[in-house]
Amino acid sequence: MTRVTIDDVAHASGTSKKTVSRVLNNEPNVRDTVRERVLAAMAELNYRPLTSARSLATNRSFMIGLLYDNLSPSYIMEVQAGVLQACQAQHYSMMVQPLVSTAPDLVERVEDILSRHQPDGLILTPPITDHPQLLDALRKHGLPFASIAPHHPKGCIGVMLHEREAAAAMVDHLVALGHRRIAHILGDPEHGAGVWRLAGFRDGLQRAGLKEDPAYMVQGRFSFESGVAAMRQLLALPRRPTAIFAADDDMAVGAIWAAAEAGVSVPGDVSICGFDDTTIATQVWPPLTTIHQPVREMGRRATEELLLRVLGKGDARMVEVDYEMRIRASTAPLP
Repeated sequence: MTRVTIDDVAHASGTSKKTVSRVLNNEPNVRDTVRERVLAAMAELNYRPLTSARSLATNRSFMIGLLYDNLSPSYIMEVQAGVLQACQAQHYSMMVQPLVSTAPDLVERVEDILSRHQPDGLILTPPITDHPQLLDALRKHGLPFASIAPHHPKGCIGVMLHEREAAAAMVDHLVALGHRRIAHILGDPEHGAGVWRLAGFRDGLQRAGLKEDPAYMVQGRFSFESGVAAMRQLLALPRRPTAIFAADDDMAVGAIWAAAEAGVSVPGDVSICGFDDTTIATQVWPPLTTIHQPVREMGRRATEELLLRVLGKGDARMVEVDYEMRIRASTAPLP
């Protein structure tokens, strides 16, 4: 098959190679009628630009790297979908790289990735988004990056959600149902989300006039397995909680699993709720009451802000998105 070239597109659209290049790179100063004519010619000829040729012409790789260290596969899949959507809109590719945020050689590993693949920018997800040594190294190299849900958003671009406020709202929901013995399965303390959600849980207790019970505060790790272990610990208490707020959906589903294992009814004996509203929230029985965090949108918005900076097309910023309460069958009034 003969490959369609940029010259073919220019000839078919009655424009120059430079104009076609400007349209490909979504640059300004191209009249709408000309842009539409070029795009129509590209579609008719089934033109696919060579990334290598674009890179040589612009000194860019046209690749965005997504770095993650997160035990929730549903969360990461949603982030990836959002990042990919924004990348495709600008004719960019996405590279996904799993890492261990606690590894002593994290910075060296990321620098090796940058050397080998030379991405134009990075998307950082929690907890990597709060790794101080990595952030310092990226700034030193002058590589643009966007942060998703950073614990310290000042000076960063990306996207965030008011997680503390959302967590407090979930406690309000449980209190309104009549619950007073409310436990919390904590997220990873090294993870910004775990810190904000714990703070919100405490805010909710305080405004309800409830005292924090250390026995009802059980450490989790944002994983199904840690939710199971935490729930077993709570069920072993002589005075069990009547409601449990897990810091993410995976731990909440683990808690539901452990309750079923022990013959404890959800929500008949104990109400359980989570945070994130990932796909697993509606796949478990009973369906999970949770905070809807628009994870896919957050991945997309963070990438859009990053590309604004990479392409120099506007002022990139830290975008705030809203949460929603999703009340389902895993929570009910106190019997």
